[in-house]
Amino acid sequence: MVHVGLGELALGGLLGWAMVAQDQRPDLVKRAGVVAPHRIRQVHLDYVFMGLILIAVGLAIPSLSDWIAIPLVFGTIVNPALFVPQAFSKTVDEQLWYRALAVVSFLGVSGGLVAAAITGPG
Repeated sequence: MVHVGLGELALGGLLGWAMVAQDQRPDLVKRAGVVAPHRIRQVHLDYVFMGLILIAVGLAIPSLSDWIAIPLVFGTIVNPALFVPQAFSKTVDEQLWYRALAVVSFLGVSGGLVAAAITGPG
């Protein structure tokens, strides 16, 4: 879990370059098809936050059961990724596949964090 969190932190850091592009060359971002540039900041920050969450939980509870860890990791990967299609489409969140994936992903994070808190480190 800690390794995935570190990967998410790295990805969040790399996405900082997309924020630089948005600030310095908004014409390139627009040409790439981005219609909602604020989503770039959201995906960047969310990967940083989710990475920190996984690192903290992984270090606090290194023996976390797989039935808790797997949905938690899934959710922390998918939740931030859901901002990407929103950057390119203002209506994607109205589609059934998007809504279903968002619900499953959010359940993974929220349920996984509650289960981890109940399980605790010992």
